[in-house]
Amino acid sequence: MKRQLSQKFIEELREFYAPGTRVKLVKMDDIQAPPVGTIGVVSHVDDIGTIHMNWENGSSLGVVFGEDKVEAIDTVITICYHKKQVWVKRQDAIDFFYCGMCNSEGSERERYTNIYTQLLAGKNVCKDTNF
Repeated sequence: MKRQLSQKFIEELREFYAPGTRVKLVKMDDIQAPPVGTIGVVSHVDDIGTIHMNWENGSSLGVVFGEDKVEAIDTVITICYHKKQVWVKRQDAIDFFYCGMCNSEGSERERYTNIYTQLLAGKNVCKDTNF
């Protein structure tokens, strides 16, 4: 019997595996599973914690948290001025927000700094949270 995940944990899953997050399949015990190593993009996390996927091989088989295993690839999502952007490489986002931080002032600098520090801390979804 599958253990029910708490609502708080599901919200954390949704933040970590936000839509657009790229992952690599590590383990899935299902006859219809994509091959280990297949890359996929998260479409959403449902109310019971299943991570719904669009796999590069065309499959859309979901990842069951606790049974299957995926690892996030270096993709990050930033939300600044209510605009969401998916970065394929964390370093590209770090470079962008570092430049923005250095070339701005006031509340704009604060926004860029918030996201920059979240990127350096390893977060997958980074927001200008104070605004």
